[in-house]
Amino acid sequence: MGTYDTWSRRSFLTLIAAAPIAAAAAGDKHIPVGLELFSVRDDLQKDLMATLDSVAKMGYECVEFFAPYYEWTSDYAKQVRKKLDDLGVRCYSTHNGLQSFAPEGLGKAVELNKILGARYIVLAHPGTVNGGLDGWKTVAETLNKANETMAHHGLHAGYHNHDLEWKPIDGQKPIEVLAANTDKNIMLQLDVGTCLEAGSDPVAWINANPGRIRSLHLKDWSPDKGYKVLFGEGVAPWKKIFAAAEAKGGVEYYLIEQEGSAYPEMETADRCLVAFKNLRG
Repeated sequence: MGTYDTWSRRSFLTLIAAAPIAAAAAGDKHIPVGLELFSVRDDLQKDLMATLDSVAKMGYECVEFFAPYYEWTSDYAKQVRKKLDDLGVRCYSTHNGLQSFAPEGLGKAVELNKILGARYIVLAHPGTVNGGLDGWKTVAETLNKANETMAHHGLHAGYHNHDLEWKPIDGQKPIEVLAANTDKNIMLQLDVGTCLEAGSDPVAWINANPGRIRSLHLKDWSPDKGYKVLFGEGVAPWKKIFAAAEAKGGVEYYLIEQEGSAYPEMETADRCLVAFKNLRG
């Protein structure tokens, strides 16, 4: 009995002594990790509530709904919010088409996002952009106008990049045009995988836009398998990305996104979360 008590006390003291070091290594602020639900789109379409149960059970702390959510009624959005609250899961942002940024559609987007408790209404894709860099300035103007309305309701706009935004036009990348011509409280949601595929440096981009990279899609990429690799199995320099996001980017939450892998959707999401926790802590 005495031996056990001595071991317990020493173990306890060792843990206490190590705690500040562990906290410093992990960072003082906890950054929630969530799932972009496009990753489990087939399951979501079959049974949304059951899918949320499964995602929460894995250990995801937040979720991001994508385009189909816009068709919900306010009553259904309230049911979804109750489910999230019961599970202890948050929805910090949603992915949207241009309809959510048009004057005639913005009101519904604001209503649904307020019900869900979101912070950001993210433009997932700008559609066809004509007119070169001027066309991208028009996209920036659309974001700014919508953001003005959103701000009155405690929300902000966001923009999610694909590979197109990293391809230079007349020597300038569209993503740079968007960053320079949008209000600083508009989130630049970084999709890591598409950035890498286009040959750009996600760490440099984060450092160049302090405070604006408030969420990241943690999608990996490799030259031979593209986006079909699991988190941590591609070429993304994740530790450098996390360090930059937390020191300069202003990240508020991470989102794992997977477009597909050799495993079923749910198993893919689970494997990615395990890999994230092993890497990030």
